[in-house]
Amino acid sequence: MQPEPSLDREAVAEQVFVALADPSRRTILAELAASGPATATDLADRLPITRQAIAKHLTLLSEAGLLIAEPGERRRVRYRLHSAPIQLAQQFLAALATNWDSNLDALKTHLDTQP
Repeated sequence: MQPEPSLDREAVAEQVFVALADPSRRTILAELAASGPATATDLADRLPITRQAIAKHLTLLSEAGLLIAEPGERRRVRYRLHSAPIQLAQQFLAALATNWDSNLDALKTHLDTQP
């Protein structure tokens, strides 16, 4: 039996939110978005984060599906952005916003009809 798609969507969204909760991981993602694929060493040279910390963050970002690890020369791994999980998290938030807006509209209508 396969899990419901909404549960999968929620699980992916949760992983994305956990990954994005850390400012260092957001910095790494921003650097990859600005400069393109890079190795952990490349990122350590550009960011005020140790290479060991970057490696740990890259692992978590990869597990969340936000990065794709690509083998490079001399067994160096280059990481590039993968946007699908972000898009799924955006859809999750959009659905929440729609429900929230509906509830607020219903409350406004109710309050407007009160004397």
